[in-house]
Amino acid sequence: MGKHPTRSAKTPRDVAVRIVRTLRDSGYVAYLAGGCVRDELLGYHPKDYDVATDAHPDKVGSLFPGSRFIGEAFGVVQVRVKGMAKHPVEVATFRSEWGYEDGRRPTSVHFTDAEHDALRRDFTINGLFEDPLAVDDGTRVIDYVGGRADLEAGVVRAIGDPDERFAEDYLRMLRAVRFASRLGFTIDPETAGAIREHAVGLGRISRERIGQELMWMLTPGLPPEETGRTRGGVDARSAQAVGLIQDLQLDAPTLDEDHYAAKLATVDRLVEYPESGYTTLLAAWLLDRHIVGAADGGPGDDLAAFVQNKAPGIISRWRGALCLSNDHCGALRGVLDNLPMALSWPTLGVAKRKRLLAQPLWPQVLLLLRALSHWGAVGSLAEAIDDQSRVLIDQGVCPTPWIDGNDLIALGYKPGPSFGRLLDGVYDEQLEGRVTSRQEAVDWLGRQGD
Repeated sequence: MGKHPTRSAKTPRDVAVRIVRTLRDSGYVAYLAGGCVRDELLGYHPKDYDVATDAHPDKVGSLFPGSRFIGEAFGVVQVRVKGMAKHPVEVATFRSEWGYEDGRRPTSVHFTDAEHDALRRDFTINGLFEDPLAVDDGTRVIDYVGGRADLEAGVVRAIGDPDERFAEDYLRMLRAVRFASRLGFTIDPETAGAIREHAVGLGRISRERIGQELMWMLTPGLPPEETGRTRGGVDARSAQAVGLIQDLQLDAPTLDEDHYAAKLATVDRLVEYPESGYTTLLAAWLLDRHIVGAADGGPGDDLAAFVQNKAPGIISRWRGALCLSNDHCGALRGVLDNLPMALSWPTLGVAKRKRLLAQPLWPQVLLLLRALSHWGAVGSLAEAIDDQSRVLIDQGVCPTPWIDGNDLIALGYKPGPSFGRLLDGVYDEQLEGRVTSRQEAVDWLGRQGD
């Protein structure tokens, strides 16, 4: 286990310890709780710290003027310490919960002690407390659930009966995947079995929460506040998360489609490129599930036909299932739409190659193409494109057109269906290098009526 990281003054931990000290001086039990304890034992630097106490919310509020009650029914108070207000800390009263009728939130809450509070939590590694004021390091960590042993063993294990834990809150099943993949842990076999048994229950959770959990676990290379980006952040942990979702049969309720025991060769290769984005990983997963890694898929399948005819429906379903933003949905569609053109690179002329290279999503398309190198005739196509595109990029793949729509009108052309054809044609000539000035562009247009 790691040692406590070096800390500067007035860090989030300092604020949390100040709160613990104030509560203790007032006669209450108070500990650091949950994820911050887990992460410090693993040698990480927690961004946030939580405090758990036997003081009721009204007592917490009276001890810390200016506190905000953000979950009073659950005993949660957001505390800001004077002089340290930029590090708010959530202080929660020890509690027991029951009556999870909606598969997400309890209908009854009872304030209790530290042991019972630990027993109502999700996983043993999240059920630890720390007494930051302890003089003896041997008594610093308070462990009622065997969490420290599971940290040592690298295991995600439900507290108590896993069937009960997941029936209380079905989102915990995805959280198990997130913790396992982010920490490089395995999931306890009994816990994994309960997840498979209760997987269908995930469908009762809001699509927004499911989508958020998936985005967090598939972009572990980004901090939570930046996971909305369409580029960058994937790594080997992303592939582990996808693999666990598939293996635990959470793919069906997560993606709102049938469970597929697909091979994930494209996903496994894509995560070797950390500049790959969330939506590019979704594209790789989609291809693995429905064409590349599917039981009935293979190199003989027509990828262009799939992208044109089947992919739009799948993208639409995933957009609803994961609550994809407009940007994410557009990026997913754009990467897949450009993939067939990239695969046909050897047959493209200079103009079409330059138009492809000018696409904003082209870097992500190329990464997906590299990940597909295991499939069919793709082979080393990405490397060939890299070599050949350098010359084109040096020439300029998106020069300012010599002629635009206003120029056509000034030259006497009437707006209509031919406008687009003429503009595309003269720009292709420019990209090909056969038109090198405005006058040459005008001359080319003049010849189109011949």
